[in-house]
Amino acid sequence: MTIGAARVLGRTGVPITPLTLGAMNFGRRQEEDESVRIIHAALEAGITSVDTADVYGQGRSEEIVGNALRGRRDEVFLATKFHGRLGDDPRRAGSSRHWILRAVEDSLRRLDTDHLDLYQAHRPDPHTDLLETLQTLDDLVRHGKIRYYGTSAFPAHQLVRAQWLAEKHGLVAPHTEQLPYSALVRGAEREVFPVVREYGVGVLSYGPLAAGWLSGKYRLGGPQPVSARADLVPGRFDVGLARNHRKLAAADALARLAAERGLSLVELSVAFALSHPAVSTVLIGPRTQEHLDAYLKAATVELDPEVLDRIDEIVDPGTQFLERDTGQDTPSLQPSARRRTP
Repeated sequence: MTIGAARVLGRTGVPITPLTLGAMNFGRRQEEDESVRIIHAALEAGITSVDTADVYGQGRSEEIVGNALRGRRDEVFLATKFHGRLGDDPRRAGSSRHWILRAVEDSLRRLDTDHLDLYQAHRPDPHTDLLETLQTLDDLVRHGKIRYYGTSAFPAHQLVRAQWLAEKHGLVAPHTEQLPYSALVRGAEREVFPVVREYGVGVLSYGPLAAGWLSGKYRLGGPQPVSARADLVPGRFDVGLARNHRKLAAADALARLAAERGLSLVELSVAFALSHPAVSTVLIGPRTQEHLDAYLKAATVELDPEVLDRIDEIVDPGTQFLERDTGQDTPSLQPSARRRTP
């Protein structure tokens, strides 16, 4: 099955397939044998990029990916991330030079490779000077440990600052940004997408199904869908809560639009994410072969302007239903930042 023509990852010039296999579930919600089968099936279907993180399964995801790619490493554009805490030691986290230089070696060992194609700061680090992070990643590029580096869930002002700092100090600038984007999570359209296009930053978007809201299970008048994610953060997925009513109504309307066009909601949703010119590739996280097949089919769908206009009528461009949909707890919106102190 073809998954569409390769795109280019920002200003890197590197071809990348429309879909990237995300490995967040590997080693956490999936056993190794099934995870390896999914990775191999994705490669056989034509996907050439895999994204993981050291924090996924506390390193287990990287080990599984490394095992699955043994003998096939050169076929894959391999990406991983640092920042999340490993274990209980607070020193094993963040974006300091002290941690990055250790974290990258640990990731290289777990992934059984001598270099990473893309190394990403998983989240902003309010405790570390951004310049220190950029200088360290610049060193890793120059030493051949990594080919490119990027960020994830960084707000627009920090993306601009990173580019400015790199230019001012003669550093290699960030090449990519990874962020949530779907027909229900469109906040990136407001500020981040204009910034990344200005600087030639490639976008790896994740969550095309909006954490399950666009799986087809969330329907007006329907039962509360059961999922591990909903059990973990029930308030974000509770269809009975008033704050989720607008999102539920939008998900239902999108499902009806998909049906009108003879598409599944998964197909409509993935095709929507792929349609934005800022998006280089869409991350998918299949847990079964059936899930993978559905994503592969969706990648071949092209939405005409009329359908895209209909989606805009259902969910206004730039809309963010819940702030947490940004992928992080925005520091400036936390109580400590909004309240006067004595």
